[in-house]
Amino acid sequence: MKTKTRPLSPHLSAYKFRITSTLSILHRMTGVALSAGAVLFATWLISVASGAEAFASFAGFVGSPFGKLIVAGFTFAFFYHLSNGIRHLFWDAGKGFEIEQAQASGWAVVVVSAIAAAVTCGLVLV
Repeated sequence: MKTKTRPLSPHLSAYKFRITSTLSILHRMTGVALSAGAVLFATWLISVASGAEAFASFAGFVGSPFGKLIVAGFTFAFFYHLSNGIRHLFWDAGKGFEIEQAQASGWAVVVVSAIAAAVTCGLVLV
């Protein structure tokens, strides 16, 4: 039986990471983080409904340095996912597909989400 010589698919190392691919991966990661954050939000709701002692325990965890780090990460994930989702809505409308526009909107998403998360955490976690 004769085997056909077929071209091999290029390996991932053949591709150069661009901002659009990096932000696409980050969008998926923040979606997972938001799902995990929903568990934290549900825990907060349960602690509120369970009484003052349970809420004080939850508030103690969230007020700890590790808890503040989790809340800050969740806040960034929320604003990033929101900003990038708005960017995708523009793409769905057929806008912003030029390379320069895609790169500029990508950096805008990163800057806007970082500023919004910093302002929110500065107001809430002080």
